[in-house]
Amino acid sequence: MDRNSTLAFLLIGVILVIWLYWNSPAPEPPKPQTPTTVEQKDTVKQTVPASAQEQKQEEATPFGASNLSEKIVTIETELSIIELTSKGGKIRRVFLKKYNTWYYSKDKDTTFYKKYVQLVNTSRNGGDFNIIFVTKDGKLVNTSSLDFIADKTKSHYKIAGKDSLEIEYVFSGENGKKIKKSFKFFANKYDSKVDIALENMEDVISSFRYDVVWQNGLNFVEDNSVDEALYSHANVFAGEENVVVDASSVGEKVNKDINGKIDWVGVRNKYFAAIIAPHNATSDGGAYVEGTHFVNKYGSREVYSASVKVPFKNQKYQKDSFTLYVGPIDYYLLKEYNNNFESIFEFGNFLGLKFIIRPISEYLMLPLLRFLDGFIPNYGLVIIIFTIIIKIALAPLTKSSLKSMAKMQKLQPMITELKEKYKDNQQKQQQETMKLYQTYGINPMGGCLPMLLQMPILVALWSLFNVAIDIRQQPFMLWITNLSSPDIIFKLPFKIPFFNLDIVSGLALLMGITMFIQQKMSIKDPAQKALIYIMPIMFTVMFMSMPSGLNLYYFVFNLLGIAQQYYVTHKSNGEELVPVVVNPNKKKGFMSRMMEAAEKQAQMQKKAKKK
Repeated sequence: MDRNSTLAFLLIGVILVIWLYWNSPAPEPPKPQTPTTVEQKDTVKQTVPASAQEQKQEEATPFGASNLSEKIVTIETELSIIELTSKGGKIRRVFLKKYNTWYYSKDKDTTFYKKYVQLVNTSRNGGDFNIIFVTKDGKLVNTSSLDFIADKTKSHYKIAGKDSLEIEYVFSGENGKKIKKSFKFFANKYDSKVDIALENMEDVISSFRYDVVWQNGLNFVEDNSVDEALYSHANVFAGEENVVVDASSVGEKVNKDINGKIDWVGVRNKYFAAIIAPHNATSDGGAYVEGTHFVNKYGSREVYSASVKVPFKNQKYQKDSFTLYVGPIDYYLLKEYNNNFESIFEFGNFLGLKFIIRPISEYLMLPLLRFLDGFIPNYGLVIIIFTIIIKIALAPLTKSSLKSMAKMQKLQPMITELKEKYKDNQQKQQQETMKLYQTYGINPMGGCLPMLLQMPILVALWSLFNVAIDIRQQPFMLWITNLSSPDIIFKLPFKIPFFNLDIVSGLALLMGITMFIQQKMSIKDPAQKALIYIMPIMFTVMFMSMPSGLNLYYFVFNLLGIAQQYYVTHKSNGEELVPVVVNPNKKKGFMSRMMEAAEKQAQMQKKAKKK
């Protein structure tokens, strides 16, 4: 969660506390954490810089010099275009055909989208997915620098339907030493099956281990690099637990070493991931991940390496198999693998409330959005229909909140009288106010409680709209061309202090206007009049940098709220405040208990004064 988002929700929390303070006498506290079951080593350390690492690898080729010319093989499936290179027998580039990337036009001062998103970070070793091991004489070998020969001669292959294609890369060293990497690609899947075979390497590899590594993170493919870096990290899934490694601040370097059986390791950016899953993981394996957060001329960047530690059995021949997934972070698609890949999907963990937010998003919000998307062609319309459904579901809560607020407004003249009558006796003033609430059967928290109950749903929506790939680059209408980013109508010649903003979002303005109308309709107490203006202005500024899909949701939600508020208020205007007949056998409610507590306190204070 970035600074603006954290600030937004902290301010929402502050506003709710102020609201509760003005409308009632009491508040409440939080909850602890549970220990992890996976054996882990948590450190923040200096990682070897890429240039030094490459230098080390060049000294360490006990298999002869790298002198063959590079040969590229391209495999095109229905979903991807994968380039493989003979240098390292590795993946050179991966293009996803369903997702576009962006470029910035200086001439037109705007962002455009073009085919296709390319996920492999080629800036370091010209590709990824390598094998690393240490030799018996202490040298580090990265197969990225070795020459492999492919068993396919054509430069381009295309597969469709249920077809698959296999290609094997072989590095041949001295005395029959061989490293083989065999890739099997499927026409209708983002994953590939990879077999790694080692022949006659028992007198070369030390430490009874080699690593299969995705070393250079993923290419940054979004217009907003700060936002993309925010969601970039590495993951290890082991012992039914998803371990996240995240360098959250600029200059930070982190790593984690996990020993034992692991299900998979992965690296991700905001919407895409690369995941390596061993087929027959054992308890003597493990994983190592590391990452760093930095800023370069293109903006904020986070780069992570993730490796599977594979036990080497010191035999003449060893073959290990892996699933390599390079594709979108699509919750339902990842779930199909039945290996907890979907755990890499971020449902949000605002203020440690993951245990509430995740179920709401996972079992309610996301299925509903996906269902509506199945038959509504425009995602903006999906969000509008979705908002109407959520509003109908929350209507009973909102109705009770509005009714309670309407009653409180009618009670306001009597409360003002009591304040004037007992202005020199705060305690008596409070006691009489409580009696007044009890007489007319009003719970002063009745207007706030439904709002608080809605908060987990709103936070869940905020988290979901920030990461759901369904919304990525989806247009709506008019100036709203991408529901996953702010709908900028113009740029300011300066940055708004404290918020660091220089953009104006059309939907954020509309949301602020509807919030102002709601506040004007609901706040009648002169003491709270400032909130009519403060809250809408503050929320408008905070939501300027939010995805336009989220602002569209809040704008429509507020419009429906205005309509409901108008209906409930006008209906209750004709109703008189009637004292409630109290049943003596009925269990005492909240207000009665509050009054008893206040009276006991008053009696204790009187006794203390007499002494």
